[in-house]
Amino acid sequence: MTSGVAALPRARGPVSAAVLDALRRDERRDFPELSEVGGEDPFGEDAQLALQLCYELHYQGLPGVDPDWEWDPELLRLRAALERVFLAALRAGTEGGDDVEGVLGELLTEPPGGTGISAFLAGEGEWWQLREYLVHRSIYHLKEADPHAWVIPRLRGKAKAALVAVEFDEFGGGHAERVHARLYAELLAAAGLDPGYLHYLDRVPAAMLAVVNLMSLFGLHRRLRGALVGHFAAAEITTPPSAARLDRALRRLGAPEACRVFFTEHIEADAVHEQVMRRDVIGGLLADEPALAADVVFGVQATNLVEDRFAAHVLEAWRENRTSLLSADQRRP
Repeated sequence: MTSGVAALPRARGPVSAAVLDALRRDERRDFPELSEVGGEDPFGEDAQLALQLCYELHYQGLPGVDPDWEWDPELLRLRAALERVFLAALRAGTEGGDDVEGVLGELLTEPPGGTGISAFLAGEGEWWQLREYLVHRSIYHLKEADPHAWVIPRLRGKAKAALVAVEFDEFGGGHAERVHARLYAELLAAAGLDPGYLHYLDRVPAAMLAVVNLMSLFGLHRRLRGALVGHFAAAEITTPPSAARLDRALRRLGAPEACRVFFTEHIEADAVHEQVMRRDVIGGLLADEPALAADVVFGVQATNLVEDRFAAHVLEAWRENRTSLLSADQRRP
């Protein structure tokens, strides 16, 4: 897997254009107010790309960009404004509450055959659609487990120890060849796709960027540590059945065996992680800080919100036999 973004993406509106122009020119400046440039749409292409660029400075950085931009006060001010709008939309789109067991129980109950993209791909999806899905999720899985690492110093006791145990598995249990991000890169290569980190950033729409930006938003703010734990639990609970369906899709479509390793790993590992997250991480967190129950619920619900928006975008495009990726000429990968 290549390290770092190969090239800066194209702008998708005035906010992301302002960020990209400043980073390219390496010019410190006052960024415009969101209201001045029409950047109020929290789920839109412009806002989500701008957030992605700001957040990536905290991960592997951006090509040709001075690392000092990570802590540039004006860029952080713009990011904070984008975050406020995004967070307000997430709260407006979720029901709230503090019934942690109830919201987790809902995740464990799904109709026979499942729902969403994985069910579509398992039952009727075509190879080009499966490859598109792999492109979308590359923005997430090539940095898998990294956003959740932000919460480790913000937990204590049982919750911290248990979450570190889950993260240890995500990072390959001490073996570089088993790191989940590396397994996903190998999956991309086996499917004839580019395994480079964020290689497809220009192709992936806001609906997918929001899924990843949600994790960075929660991870980079200590006050949202409960929400990040809720997100992590939701991911671990829903992954095994989804991974099983995607493995069936790969087998049905005759994909190379090397494509299956990533998903079979998650079928087994995340079934165990789900129990650890519910009992030890969430249980330990709420034993120490019971007031965070509402934040845990919000994290689960916000995860469902962005994943549902992503699924709706993809399935609408596929049912109209068109690409779900951003592409000027609608080429398929």
